[in-house]
Amino acid sequence: GFDGIEIHGAYGYLHEQFMKDAVNDRADEYGGSIENRCRFTLEVVEAIANEIGPERVGIRLSPYAEFMESGDTNPKALGLYMANALNKYGILYCHMVEPRMKNVLQIDDQCPHSLVPMRKAFNGTFITNGGFDY
Repeated sequence: GFDGIEIHGAYGYLHEQFMKDAVNDRADEYGGSIENRCRFTLEVVEAIANEIGPERVGIRLSPYAEFMESGDTNPKALGLYMANALNKYGILYCHMVEPRMKNVLQIDDQCPHSLVPMRKAFNGTFITNGGFDY
């Protein structure tokens, strides 16, 4: 009965615990390389898209954020890998947290990073949020 689903792959929750190298210390097919660390999230995307249709699926990611100590040594590579990999599933949108949002209470106004490369890589609708004001 829902119009769609946004998979929550941000803020240090379950998906980020797989995707980010600061918290994923697994030695199996879900750990190590960026491809392996992203495997779980992409499997979830695929399963949901197959069940309800990709046009009803979105995902929220925060590659640059360090919520709950879930940082990554190469957040740009992580974000680009996910943006490119998500294209395979044709989902409705990718929703990313701005790099200036380190955590809920900390905004870096001098942040040198950008989501533009991820936007260029993702073929669907791209949404950003975090640290905006009026």
